[in-house]
Amino acid sequence: MYMIIVGAGSIGTSLIDIAVCEKHNVVLIDSDAERAREISNKYDITVLSGNATSADTVREAGADRADALIVTTSDDAVNLMVVSIATSLEIPSIVSVVNETEHADFFRKLGANVMENPEEVVAQHLYNAVKQPNVQDFALLPQGAQIFRLQISSDSPLANRSIADSIQRGTIPDSIRVLAVARDDENTQSIAMGDSILAEGDILTLFSLQRVSDDVIEKLVG
Repeated sequence: MYMIIVGAGSIGTSLIDIAVCEKHNVVLIDSDAERAREISNKYDITVLSGNATSADTVREAGADRADALIVTTSDDAVNLMVVSIATSLEIPSIVSVVNETEHADFFRKLGANVMENPEEVVAQHLYNAVKQPNVQDFALLPQGAQIFRLQISSDSPLANRSIADSIQRGTIPDSIRVLAVARDDENTQSIAMGDSILAEGDILTLFSLQRVSDDVIEKLVG
């Protein structure tokens, strides 16, 4: 994949690292000459020190053969201008960080996929790691939905029952669904089915339509 990345902050640099490891062709555009030089010295990629809000700069980065453009700066005005340019240049896949949630619709109207307020996502993850230590791999989704993992104990009301039975009994709330079950002692993970029997130590991947309270987490874990 030929990928243009705009911005070499913490998100952009991490993205470059992943893309290079996956052997994609990467071109970076960054307005900070010193930062661009550092990236050029660290990675075997094309680096342009310039203004990505100029269509000429995006063309120079290879817009005509790009499969994707990803904008990662902390300035939504800059990000939106770059997305607009990428749209006009018909780059097939456009993704942008959106730092202020209320701006997201402007990006979507231009056809961009968005990651809303990444700093808030990180903060929420750290908060949940402290507040709900039984919750693993927490991810916040749009409109308050969540995906998370937890490990059930022998005291959990889910243990030794099928998922369907736990739903029928109300142990699993209507707003939560079990997506997958990982069993440590067997080193396996499977798609959760209604007749799946859960056991002590199982690690469940769950989806919730809304924020899950501490009481519900404690009840499920046991």
